[in-house]
Amino acid sequence: MIRLLDSASQTFNAQLTELLTLAETEDRDIKARVAAILDDVKTRGDAALVELSNKFDQRQVPDIDALIPGQERIDAAYNALDPLVREALMQSADRVRVYHEEQKRRIGKGEDWQYTDQLGNRLGQRIQPMHRIGIYAPGGKAAYPSTIIMTAIPARVAGVSEIIVCVPAPRGQLNDLVLAAAKIAQVDRVYTLGGAQAIGAMAWGTESVARVDKIVGPGNVYVTTAKALVFGQVGIDMTAGPSEVVIVADCHANPVWVIQDLLAQAEHDEMAQSILISDSESLLSQVQQQLPAILSAAPRREIISKALADRGALIRVQNLDEGIDVANRIAPEHLQLALANPEIQLEKVKHAGAVFLGNDTAEVVGDYIAGPSHVLPTGGSARFASPLGVYDFQLRTSIIQCSAKGSLALNRTAAVLARAEGLAAHAESAECRVKG
Repeated sequence: MIRLLDSASQTFNAQLTELLTLAETEDRDIKARVAAILDDVKTRGDAALVELSNKFDQRQVPDIDALIPGQERIDAAYNALDPLVREALMQSADRVRVYHEEQKRRIGKGEDWQYTDQLGNRLGQRIQPMHRIGIYAPGGKAAYPSTIIMTAIPARVAGVSEIIVCVPAPRGQLNDLVLAAAKIAQVDRVYTLGGAQAIGAMAWGTESVARVDKIVGPGNVYVTTAKALVFGQVGIDMTAGPSEVVIVADCHANPVWVIQDLLAQAEHDEMAQSILISDSESLLSQVQQQLPAILSAAPRREIISKALADRGALIRVQNLDEGIDVANRIAPEHLQLALANPEIQLEKVKHAGAVFLGNDTAEVVGDYIAGPSHVLPTGGSARFASPLGVYDFQLRTSIIQCSAKGSLALNRTAAVLARAEGLAAHAESAECRVKG
């Protein structure tokens, strides 16, 4: 059901590498198909969006207007929600907003700054929000209203003027939770578009879909490939892969809680990854023994079973320090430190999208309600990438103004460097200001 690896084994490194490697056999074929879809959207615009939505989402819409739910439909979805669910969505939105407002205040204070050097030159940076961003909210095997909250609200806090959302509606079915979340997060327009064609529409614009400055939000392999292919024409947050969790646990961890946390991540899809790392033989043994019974009661057990069999693992380590070393090597999207004293190990964590401290802190609170955005780096990219935040929706422009005295000093030096590089016109541009 789930493999057991031992760090003491001579083959451990090879086994771990294999565990973390995604199959790439269909990569070229997927890129070719996605490129064809993007080219079609770029060339034919709305007509391509209608045709592709009917084809891939098994719909029969006559025109682009049928892919855009109006405000009445959104309001109806919001009002139709169970009051308890609606309140939960609003609490989530409030907590995400508070967190990102605090983030904006603390990171560069979210405002312009400048200083004057000893030569009288004025230097600084102007910080402005992006004008229009596009959110892709997955809608295949599950609906993800939380993705809208976790992306739109940080963008609003940053000051973005216009936000659009693309969400697939397979067979014309659109989830009321998604529409309600769009209303709560103050999204300007929703398009029932999915797949690579949605990415193409946001990247280049069509007659009905305005071109955005940046595309954010996770999706399947076609969406991720499309985002990679349009990068440069439009900004993207990241090329996210399957969701993943690594749990580092000691003998004090509750085995049932650990199992439920593993299953929660694995139920996303068959490519999701759930890994437990522990130095406790007792915990590993209890997890192995109790997992089958708990899994058998899970509604999405078929998806979970495949994810655990293909990409899941229990890893026995010699001690917790080694466990953190293995976790750093994996660089997971989510890292749970199910430890009696998690703060001790936190200092040693180098690579993780988000860290959840202690047995009482389940990764699931980060998915929905904690406050930080749940859009996180996956596939080991936590080695160089960071969680989505206010800073992802801001543009930073350098400001430079020379004083008369400063111009002479800086241009003399610039001219020397330009001559050394063999760029004569650069040097002349600097020297003409020195000569007066």
